[in-house]
Amino acid sequence: MGSRHQARERALQILFQHDIHGKGQLRLDEFWREYSVSEESRTFAERVVQGVLEHQKELDATITKYATNWTVNRMPVVDRNILRAGLYELLWIDEVPAKVTMDEAIELAKSFGDEDASKFVNAVLDKVLATDSRLAAKRADPTRPMWRRTDGD
Repeated sequence: MGSRHQARERALQILFQHDIHGKGQLRLDEFWREYSVSEESRTFAERVVQGVLEHQKELDATITKYATNWTVNRMPVVDRNILRAGLYELLWIDEVPAKVTMDEAIELAKSFGDEDASKFVNAVLDKVLATDSRLAAKRADPTRPMWRRTDGD
């Protein structure tokens, strides 16, 4: 398992726990005692977690704008945290290509969500990527594949 993939999994777990247990202080030291990872993975995971928490209101507003007929509070906890982390990565982590962010978010949804989670995550993030002006540079990336899948993935 790649260190960034593992970091994204750990970030999702931290965000999930934080979402479930309330808005209290993060207990990262306790988490890292239980889940040992490389320093690189830990640094990236904490960057994503801190970024999501710092920008959560903006992320949630953007997700709500693009998630047709859904509010963030009505979404399954895992789905909303995959979307928050993926959207944070798209908007604020310039060195990660959109294709990588999209692939990783979809894989997390397949691993941790229900059978429709990956399609939902894909649809929301694709809409944001395709239309949000802040992502023009990432859209211009010629390696970005079309994400509108019809094969059941």
